Amino acid sequence: MKSVQQEIDERTNLTGSNKFELLLFQLGKDAISGRSELFGINVFKIREIVAMPAITAVAGAPQHMLGIINLRGQVITVYDLPAIVNRVPETGLNIMLVTEFARTTQAFAVESVEDIARLDWGQVLSAEANCADGMVTSIARLDGDVDNSRLVQVLDVETILRRLTGDDEDAVNPATIGPQIQLKPGKILLAADDSVVARSMIEQGLAAMGIPFVMTKSGKEAWDMLAAIAKQAEAEGHTVQDKVALVLTDLEMPEMDGFTLTRNIKQDKRFRNIPVVIHSSLTGTANEDHVKNVGADGYVAKFVAEELAATIREILAKYN
Repeated sequence: MKSVQQEIDERTNLTGSNKFELLLFQLGKDAISGRSELFGINVFKIREIVAMPAITAVAGAPQHMLGIINLRGQVITVYDLPAIVNRVPETGLNIMLVTEFARTTQAFAVESVEDIARLDWGQVLSAEANCADGMVTSIARLDGDVDNSRLVQVLDVETILRRLTGDDEDAVNPATIGPQIQLKPGKILLAADDSVVARSMIEQGLAAMGIPFVMTKSGKEAWDMLAAIAKQAEAEGHTVQDKVALVLTDLEMPEMDGFTLTRNIKQDKRFRNIPVVIHSSLTGTANEDHVKNVGADGYVAKFVAEELAATIREILAKYN
């Protein structure tokens, strides 16, 4: 039998192989169609799973906030996840998922937890074409690339939380960003993030810094873009370093995660001298250790525009 530490180490090491684990859960029936579907969240964002405790209602609480709980001395806000995604639980709100990401702790009530699935990011596809509201960031195929594979909707809990709290409003204040960052003419920053809300905030931040950029929606799209830029640069008698000043990447992305993108860049002689900054809500020492192992030049937690600007400024200063 594996020890708890062995399980933690094994799970953490998945990040080095473009794999991850997805917690699968049920939220109930769709309020319109009556169907029940599977939903998922990256295990790295789950601090613990507990039976639904007694919740203290808060006067004047916003929509979908059930109230607060006292969990071992920490007061945590609890949200009604089925209601947020328009589902009606058949057996009630039975389980609470305590999540940690982007330096925050909160809990989401769900109907039931089903399983933990170990997947390759290649089994995960962007959901933007089908989920315009941005709450579902990707679709995972549980059974691999086969017909009739069971599908899981991977929730963008950061987007959900920001919409609930209104934190995405005025997230970037140009007055506090600091001085403009001047890149050499013809250079851009290449960014990759699969979250609609995250991309919007990154774009606002980069615009406030005065940095020209190209935004992509996955690690694979960023990798393909780098290859295309390298081909164009060669045709013009330049190197890709003449075109790309820095790569800014999220970690959780369909098709190719940020760890794999970073490792590919640093192992390719065409790109290895391009600095890479990882920008992620997956905080913690385990992820920061992996950031170092894959060769990233910097790491900054989502989302504080001033910290992102300071990190980009610091890394660019080392390479220019």
